[in-house]
Amino acid sequence: MITDVVIAGGGPNGLMLACELSLAGARPIVLERLTEPSEEPKANGLLGQVVKILDHRGLHERLTGNPHPPQPNTRYFMFGAMGLDLSLLHESPVHTLPVPQRHIVQVLQERAIELGVEIRRGHKLIGLSQDDDAVTIDIASPDQTYRLRARYLIGADGAHSTTRKLSGIAFPGITYDRMTVCSAHATVPAQWIDPTTGALNVPGHGAVLPFLPHRTEHGGFSYAPMPGHPPLISTTEWDRPATDAPMTLEELRGSIHRVLGVEVPLDPPNGTGPHVLRRLTGGNTRIAERFTDRRVFLIGDAAHVYAATGGGPGLNLGLQDAVNLGWKLAAEIRGSAPPGLLDSYETERRSAAQRMVLNAQAQAALIAPGSDVTGLRQVFTELLHDHSTVQRLADLIAGTDVRYDMGEHDTHPLTGRFAPDMDLHTPSGPVRTAELTRNARPLLLDLTEEASLAETLALRHDQVDIVTARSHTPAPTALLLRPDGYVAWASASPRPTPTEIETLRAALQRWFGAIEPAHI
Repeated sequence: MITDVVIAGGGPNGLMLACELSLAGARPIVLERLTEPSEEPKANGLLGQVVKILDHRGLHERLTGNPHPPQPNTRYFMFGAMGLDLSLLHESPVHTLPVPQRHIVQVLQERAIELGVEIRRGHKLIGLSQDDDAVTIDIASPDQTYRLRARYLIGADGAHSTTRKLSGIAFPGITYDRMTVCSAHATVPAQWIDPTTGALNVPGHGAVLPFLPHRTEHGGFSYAPMPGHPPLISTTEWDRPATDAPMTLEELRGSIHRVLGVEVPLDPPNGTGPHVLRRLTGGNTRIAERFTDRRVFLIGDAAHVYAATGGGPGLNLGLQDAVNLGWKLAAEIRGSAPPGLLDSYETERRSAAQRMVLNAQAQAALIAPGSDVTGLRQVFTELLHDHSTVQRLADLIAGTDVRYDMGEHDTHPLTGRFAPDMDLHTPSGPVRTAELTRNARPLLLDLTEEASLAETLALRHDQVDIVTARSHTPAPTALLLRPDGYVAWASASPRPTPTEIETLRAALQRWFGAIEPAHI
């Protein structure tokens, strides 16, 4: 028996992909080498576009317990440890979701099980081979070694991906060995915490805003008071002597003194944990030579890793990889994928990965120590009073500057971009755009005066959801959304012109093969 898809890796990216495939009718099996979900503290949240994507799947409320849609940060953020005044923007793209990674895994695992995904814990990939029809996958479990045959194998197994290595895919990039990051959950003096801003007021140094990196000529410092947890204190230094000794709070105290020039008392954290106490030396920024090898695909850290940019770039990008690949791979399995659809996964997600490299490199240069970098930062700070500069950097941070190429259908400013979340009025009542995309299907949103696009095109309703609505705010008059939420076609005309109708036909055919030949 050949299963549809095997996913190597049961972390957030693998579980997200499993959910996406299941929504689209495919049958995935997830292999996870750990017998239980990891309690190790990792990413502390999500940033940017991915927050809106999770809302499109109904996962934002599950993660936050808040029924309201995600709201962007409209006050301030950081780029290279320099403040961005987001209040300068008409609309901030910087959405934040401060949720520990282990909770993200828990929510995604629960959702995957609801959708019928089979998750095999304690099972790991140890070998693979491909032929024209399937991938043969060798698996080790606690009790036995066995084989599976699957039409496709996905490597969601991290930066040291076994899938990538067994497929012979190179992982070129840069290793940074000068940087040392020390982190620990610790208790700080309560009287140092500003009750209004949450800032840590360090005597002899000044205020350090929560969650945002703080740079001096000697390194970096951050203070992250996660709700319900002891604050996470971190430092970044360059060219420290190498050591194999276990990390201690005393080491972190010494590092803080070197970075800030003052003493900061640290006591052990309260509670049972798990608590962070670690030292990381060096890091990597790498992008896989290719994201696909015939029937094998890579997502997340298996495809790209980034050093020292903050904001959890690997997890943010990896979840978006999963949403991009899921519907395309399911269409291929169903036999409904137009030519070239599956190839567009690498084209689109590589462009996003390369953009993140630019982000990582720019921020790394701006947080480096030294008076020359301080001079560069002073000039750069002057630019941050300019609206267009803040907008550009906010889009880079959020990932909203990535625009996919929709080819000949790319005739509207929204095409190739993630769909705006509009408040709509339908015959069934008010609804947000995000609420119409929970099922991960193509969506034609018809806001035209006559609401007749479906009849004009004679669409195959089994492949495209069609919603007629009205919007009382300025909006496009029609949108075609791919299942990943990106706009494949848009119109601003009250009644789309014949030319626009033809480009809509072409967009439907290109992405979904969704027009019955008899009606063209």
